[in-house]
Amino acid sequence: MLTARQHELLVFVNRRLQETGVSPSFDEMKDALKLRSKSGIHRLITALEERGFIRRLPHRARALVVIRLPEQAAATRPAFSPSVIHGRFGLTGAAVAAPADAVKLPLLGRIAAGTPIAALRDHSSAITIPATMLRKGEHFALEVAGDSMVEAGILDGDTVIIERTDAPESGTIVVALIDNEEVTLKRLRRKGNSVALESANPTYETRIFGPDRVKVQGRLIGLLRRY
Repeated sequence: MLTARQHELLVFVNRRLQETGVSPSFDEMKDALKLRSKSGIHRLITALEERGFIRRLPHRARALVVIRLPEQAAATRPAFSPSVIHGRFGLTGAAVAAPADAVKLPLLGRIAAGTPIAALRDHSSAITIPATMLRKGEHFALEVAGDSMVEAGILDGDTVIIERTDAPESGTIVVALIDNEEVTLKRLRRKGNSVALESANPTYETRIFGPDRVKVQGRLIGLLRRY
């Protein structure tokens, strides 16, 4: 799932590549989307790259490759990792009563899907997990999209368990809302008045923002994976 802006930019870049064989410049992308600055284009390009829709070619100016379009969104899943124990925690198939030591959490949507947490409050979807995974307080679950946190052991399609908080420690993996429109899962670093959101994949750069642009929605406390 992409935001309207992300989808618009992806379609524009793909059409220009098909027509000319050369990706458009940031100025051309800015004008096509009627944005005021190139910083917005940079943010959209980074988001599309993290979600696996485009790739930037190194050491080449204006070098973008479209890997897939939204209608081709079925992602190839990463290889099996034996360090993760398989758990059957979904609500798929026939309804099964949760054991006494299990709880249901709202499954609010896909992290990195570009939709604010507040808009994902659809409690019609839920996931059942062991109560021992939770701490005190409010929790929710999100499905991970993309490979930007693979070196932290978080893969595309995983389900992350989030403890709701707006004041996590620096170095914590958090759910962050950027500019009130993009949700992402990253490691949080604070330095002075700046907020850095770090990927756990060397392919992606660290993104740095002013404190008024980032709102932390919660911190990672657990992860589920199905095979």
